[in-house]
Order: sequence, then C-alpha cells, then structure tokens
Amino acid sequence: MEVILGDTPVGPDHPVYCIGEVGINHQGDIGLVEKFFQMAVLHEWDCIKFQKRNADLWPETPYFSKTFNSEMTYREHRRRLEFGLDEYNQINEWSIQYRIPWSVSVWDNASVQFMMLGIDGGWDIPFIKIPSACLTDDELLVATRHTHVPIVLSTGMSTIEQIDHAVDILGGNNLILLHCVSTYPADNSELNLKCIPMLMDRYNIPIGYSGHEPGLQGSLFAVAYGACVLERHITYDRTAPGSDHAASLEYEGQRRLVRDAKLHHMMKGTGQKVVYESEIPVMNKLRRV
Repeated sequence: MEVILGDTPVGPDHPVYCIGEVGINHQGDIGLVEKFFQMAVLHEWDCIKFQKRNADLWPETPYFSKTFNSEMTYREHRRRLEFGLDEYNQINEWSIQYRIPWSVSVWDNASVQFMMLGIDGGWDIPFIKIPSACLTDDELLVATRHTHVPIVLSTGMSTIEQIDHAVDILGGNNLILLHCVSTYPADNSELNLKCIPMLMDRYNIPIGYSGHEPGLQGSLFAVAYGACVLERHITYDRTAPGSDHAASLEYEGQRRLVRDAKLHHMMKGTGQKVVYESEIPVMNKLRRV
C-alpha cells in the first residue's frame, strides 16, 4: 500500500510526507513565492503546493458576486491572485534551485489542461491535488485521472457515498485520500480523526490528513492514527491580509510540526515486543528473579 510521489514512496511503512500549502497566501505576488520556498527548505517540508483556478469558469453565486474588501467582487479578487505560465515557470525554476518539489490543486478542467502543458514542457510535478470542493465534479475527476499523474484527493464536506463514487472514477492506483474537515479554522471537537484508519481499511490505499485546526496537536494525532501525508497551510505572517493566513502555520509552528511528525516513523517501531541491547544492563541491575 504505497504511492510514489516523485522519488518519494508514501505509505504506512514510510515517514509521513509533509505538504506545505501556500495556496493563495502569496497574494498574487510572485515576488513573495521565493520566500515560501526558502521557508519550506528551512523547515524540511517534502513539497509545497499552490492553487490553480479559473475564476471565470465558476458559476455566478452570491459568494463570487459579493463585494470583497470594499473594492471588488470576490471573482475579481480571485483573478488577481492567479498566476499564469510565466509565474509558474519561475516557480518551477525555484523548485529546481531549492531542490523541493511543488504542485497545485486544480479546480476546473482548464486548470488541468494548463498543468499538463507545463508537465509536457518539463515541469516535474509529483502529484496533482483535487480539493474537497471538487470531489463531486465527475468531469474534473476524469480529466485529472487522464493525466496519469498521482492524485491526492481531499474529502472534506463529503459523505462516504460521495467518496466511494470519486474513488470508483479515479481508480485505486496512484491515489491518496486526505481526511479533511473543511472549516477554517476547524474545531477540535469535529476533527473526527478515527476516519483515518476507517478510510484506510475501506479503500486499502494511503490515507493522509489535511488540517485546518488551530495548533499542532490535531495534525500530530492524525499521524499517530496512521496518516501517511500531512498537509497544512503555511505563511510568513498570520496577520497578513487574505483569507487563509489566520489558519496557517508560521515559522515556529512549521518547524515543530514537521520535526515531530517525522519522529513518529522512528518511534512507532515494528509492533514486535523485543528486549533491546540497551535494556540488558538495566535488567541485570534491577531484576531480582
């Protein structure tokens, strides 16, 4: 039960794969992106991830039409956050320079096609992510499966029947599911981390966790429950303007999370009870019978 993301095997027998979610925290400024690469290298994330979304393809809803920041509609705001080919070519160059992979969440078929153009042009993408909001978009699932790139699918705000349907479309090969609660921030009482082993038993594929809760405990407990992938939003400043910074981890939180999550693989052992060589002197000293 493993999936290869780039050169890295991911599954229960390997250290947790940690994804630093930049998302839209770059605020549409390509100049800020290098800071995220530097941050990711410093804290030893395995990959950083962005979002690719064509705002013009989304239906007219009160959410997209509402006034954002007293200046523009949310749709107009989303347009300003999007990077094009030049920016993603620069991201790919930084990925090579800093030796850390990058990927994206795709929100529509046009974004899948955009990514495939880049991959065909030399972008080395370890996986493509499908966000929770798109789990029920069958056309997007089919288009993403046809890329033949490993897929990571978040399962927030989805029923088990909807997840079953998505897995049927995507197939069980080269697929990782992320347990997720799609509230920002997520309440600790609603994290429902027992879903991680349940999903693992149900689909027999690697299961991870995409966390939006405040603090680190929920994400670390998710790893203890068997999460093979850990995704958290990252930022340089939680007070920066934008919708996701407040639910993101700053420098110290990132350092502690990745460090402690990686320790789990070493600490969990084999499950076979043994007497270690280091215990023998203590046994000889303390055991009476």
